[in-house]
Amino acid sequence: MDSKLINFVDKRKEVIEQKRRNFERVVFDNFLGAYTVLDKNGVIYPVKLVDISPEGCMIRVPWNKRETVLEIGQELTLRFYFTKQSFIPAVCNLRYCRESIETDGQTYLNYGLEFDSSMASYEAIKAFAVFLLKFAELSVIDHGDAKVYSF
Repeated sequence: MDSKLINFVDKRKEVIEQKRRNFERVVFDNFLGAYTVLDKNGVIYPVKLVDISPEGCMIRVPWNKRETVLEIGQELTLRFYFTKQSFIPAVCNLRYCRESIETDGQTYLNYGLEFDSSMASYEAIKAFAVFLLKFAELSVIDHGDAKVYSF
């Protein structure tokens, strides 16, 4: 008899990861703005925040092949805006770059960035990333029932 074992630990991790990514989409698309200073002249360039962890994040920028690609190892400063006027800065090191073409035909560059953990603002960025993970792990769907799960 051929029996299949279900690894509940792996399945739970997969569900939590999916919930985290879905919640991140809502937060990143509707709540959190991310901008980065890309050169020494202080030019602010908007980017799309794709993913975040306590160690780093991934940003996405539209790209055409005539534009310059950022160099691996380059230092960037991201601004995570939580209101229109206030942000948390994060100094990051560029660790990888990958080109992707979306279904709309637009080409993007996805940059993987590692946070500089020696910066004072890193603790806030780390706490935010941990919150997103914990929210995904512990949140429940409100189906209109009146039961309180925990306090």
